[in-house]
Amino acid sequence: MAEYQLKVTTGGRSFAVTFDHILITLLGSEGQSEKSQLNHWAGDFMTETTETYTIKTSSSLGKLLLVKVEKRPWFLFFPENDLFCTKITVTTPEGETLLFPCYRWLSNHDIVELRGGKAMKPFEDDHPLLIEHRKNELASKKGLFQWASYSGEIPHHSNFTTSNVPAEIRLSPSRVIEAEKAFYTGLFELLLKGMLQSEESWQSIEDVKNIFWIRKTQISEYVCDHWKDDDFYGYQFLNGVNPCLIKRCSELPPNFPVTEEMVKPFLENGSTLDNEMKKGNIFLCDHKILSGIPGKEYHGEKLSVPAPLCLLYLNPEKKLMPIAIQVHQQPAEDNPIFLPSDSETDWLLAKIFVKNVNMMMHQAINHLKNTHFVSESWAMSLLRNVPVIHPIYKLLISHFRWILHINAQAREILLGPKGSFALSSLGVDGTIELMRRAQPELTYSSLCFPEHIRNRGLESIPDFYYRDDGLKIWDIIHRFAKAVLGHFYRSDDEVVKDSELQGWLQEIFTRCFLESKSSGCPETFQTVEEVVKFITMVIFTVSAQHAAINNPQFDYQIFAPNGSLLLRKPSPTAKGQSSMKTLLETLPTIGETVITAAVLFVLTRDYSDSVLLGSYPEEQFQEPEVKMLMMKFQEELSSLSADIKARNAKLVVPYTYLDPSQIDASIIK
Repeated sequence: MAEYQLKVTTGGRSFAVTFDHILITLLGSEGQSEKSQLNHWAGDFMTETTETYTIKTSSSLGKLLLVKVEKRPWFLFFPENDLFCTKITVTTPEGETLLFPCYRWLSNHDIVELRGGKAMKPFEDDHPLLIEHRKNELASKKGLFQWASYSGEIPHHSNFTTSNVPAEIRLSPSRVIEAEKAFYTGLFELLLKGMLQSEESWQSIEDVKNIFWIRKTQISEYVCDHWKDDDFYGYQFLNGVNPCLIKRCSELPPNFPVTEEMVKPFLENGSTLDNEMKKGNIFLCDHKILSGIPGKEYHGEKLSVPAPLCLLYLNPEKKLMPIAIQVHQQPAEDNPIFLPSDSETDWLLAKIFVKNVNMMMHQAINHLKNTHFVSESWAMSLLRNVPVIHPIYKLLISHFRWILHINAQAREILLGPKGSFALSSLGVDGTIELMRRAQPELTYSSLCFPEHIRNRGLESIPDFYYRDDGLKIWDIIHRFAKAVLGHFYRSDDEVVKDSELQGWLQEIFTRCFLESKSSGCPETFQTVEEVVKFITMVIFTVSAQHAAINNPQFDYQIFAPNGSLLLRKPSPTAKGQSSMKTLLETLPTIGETVITAAVLFVLTRDYSDSVLLGSYPEEQFQEPEVKMLMMKFQEELSSLSADIKARNAKLVVPYTYLDPSQIDASIIK
């Protein structure tokens, strides 16, 4: 007689409890057990519990390969209670303890075969039952996780809608409840104030500062007080909501005829524009990608969408200052170059039009496409090509938590007929066109943070906290990935012959980078170091990069003059004709402003079920060596967090968005 000790753990999700029957069959290399019902007199499968059971067999089953789990109704006419099982551990008669991760919902008549033990690459499986199980798992997943796309011109996504996302990858009930509460309580406050459906223009800038009674932050208050300041305007190109735009400028574009006389008053005494460019102190933000995209129809007329150029100067005080703005690409008499010496409202309007485009590019390209959409394509390829026993799956699955559900919501809500993008100057069609135009700029190098910074010539500009913190996080992730992957891949040859790893990458090349060889995305992995770099890029994008792009939104964009998706009036065609009334009439209406503010609050708030970068609450690995590496990863991130907090304590405007204690491990908002 042989005895197998089972520990079955139920998850902490809402409604995870069940009173139905759970049946277990153990499959080994020397046979299988009888089907056994797990049953205690005191009740089983309560929320967040671990119950122990014994299964007896006439003799040892040999090497334990699979655990088959079945769920049957307790009583035919009783309503079904799904069970969320996190894991099963089995101790064999020989004293070996094996982990069988589950982390899925079990419904009546479900039959699930769990694979346990150490992570295994495809060429390491030698038992026919495991080889067949691996093959069947991937075939089943390719049937479930199917591709869809926007005409094939931006990264592909799943074909799921919010109504049919599989239970395992759905947002938690608590997350949905908290988000809805935050949104609707905000709407209720705005309704009480009479703002929600107001089509009136703002009467003063002071009124825009007081959208919410208590939904304010230290930085949002600072923005309201300093949005006019040129040094703070320049600072935001480095550490604001979209720090991905400016590049060092060594030569002015021919369509931006800024003269020496125009900018000489704003340069160091005795210096010239040419000298400052040679010294590396001139920077350019060029939005030519928007040129020619028509705006949406607004009250019967097409909105004019700017495509501005903004020249910035790093002055002797090491402050980045805007010194010239041309709102449209082609120079003309009715498209003047605005300067800080122009009237206050002329200069403010020019800066507002740049901010409008920054925000549209931020939301469409740097946020939605280059974090959400690319991450979904990576997750889809993982789910379709890599089985749960593979070390790459075990390492990455928690970093793709809920991304398919989040993006299904984004496509239906944000890109829907009444969503945030419908409220923008571009509208939904223009937003999708902008993403299409930006696809050729999506390169492997642009997603690798150190290269992205270097390619923009921003290695040495001071007070660039996004760069400083990001490079440190990249290095920490890279060391972690190198250690973990080095544990599983002992040679480059093992990488080359890992068909599942290669399949994951090949589908990413096809579905994310759209088979563009110019993207620089590898089509195959040849070395361990190539895999390490790619995995580093993936983890960094879904965690740190998304945090840097998503989390500042409320702080910097709740105040519409500092950044708005919609501007109602065209840019000035001549100098000296604007007023504060012009500025207020250019901003969105009260109702349009406040609905965006309510959405931004939901997108950036903290949620009770957040999992921070470095945390792996789902136990996927049973290898003690990998668990030790995870602990070291957490320690390095904690040390960096302490350093960032110490630095921020000395700053007037703290940069908190890449503090590891504020970075989610995955895109969950």
